[in-house]
Amino acid sequence: MATFTAIKNKKQTAGVLGGVLKYVQQEKKTCAGGLRFITGHNCVPQSAYIEMMTTKRRFKKTDNRQFWLGRQTKYAPSTLGFYRRSLETVYPMIGSIKLNRLRPIALENLLVELRKRTYHGKPIQESTVQKYLTVVSAVLSDAKRNEIIEKNPARMIDLPDTTRRVQMIPSDAEAHRFLDVLANEEDPYKTFYALAIYTGCRRGELCALKWDDLIMNGDECVLTVSRSRSSVLGRGVVEGTTKNGRARTIYISEEMTAILRSYCYYKMYEAQEGGFEMSDYVFTNEYGELMHPDTFSRHLRRLYDENGFPREFHLHTLRHYFVSTMLHNGVDKQTVAELAGHGDTG
Repeated sequence: MATFTAIKNKKQTAGVLGGVLKYVQQEKKTCAGGLRFITGHNCVPQSAYIEMMTTKRRFKKTDNRQFWLGRQTKYAPSTLGFYRRSLETVYPMIGSIKLNRLRPIALENLLVELRKRTYHGKPIQESTVQKYLTVVSAVLSDAKRNEIIEKNPARMIDLPDTTRRVQMIPSDAEAHRFLDVLANEEDPYKTFYALAIYTGCRRGELCALKWDDLIMNGDECVLTVSRSRSSVLGRGVVEGTTKNGRARTIYISEEMTAILRSYCYYKMYEAQEGGFEMSDYVFTNEYGELMHPDTFSRHLRRLYDENGFPREFHLHTLRHYFVSTMLHNGVDKQTVAELAGHGDTG
């Protein structure tokens, strides 16, 4: 039967993982009677998973929280960070209850306690409270699928309706005025915001963009979005997959291609004059260094305020405009969802 030990380490670099492998493969741990008990024969994820679950049940270690988090590999680091923080918040309230004894009333009591929480002195919104429950429900659904529990108690709770926040979408006139404002901006900000409004890419996706992701052919350009850089609490800026874990391809307009080509020449000149090698990443500062994602949000906030745009506008507003424009121009919802990289395109 397989045995396993959770090794705590905040970093998951190749060096750290190599150290873990060396640790578990020590001779004193893997040899007996002149025989070495390490082999890759029949070692596949399915069998390893079954062995591990059998061991967990035998020693009554079926807390599914960390086990579930460890298997969520398709999500962006920021999404995983949200899941982790959510579970850390609710675990002290329900973590002492065994999964097979967790009842809807315990989760209802959890919601009561969560509604008492405040943010900046104000009660958190009902939609936020229900997001906590959604994460808990995902863990319980996973436990049900793996036959640890028979039912998901989170699915048995009647929830109040939530007030949906109305998203501010710029009018065409506001969008055109914003592009006029960008004409006087310096790079990399000008190109970053222009690409956001022309492609609907998220902030983190643009921050992780590399020149190899752009294929330019004359006046045409194809952009592949496959990564994201985001700020994760306690870990700094982390690069990982896109929010839905999938790559997507976007065809760039002739006008935007011209902007990107001009920006590329500018970065080449900047690197040559500065005496450093041009970065693989598209959006860097004057020293060829990666910029913190928050820098683009703060700069845009100042840009909005200085030019009289509504306070409700933010960086994600540019993405909203892209989506609404596509729909208004008759592009079907499925195609728009795929272009925007939405999680559910079904």
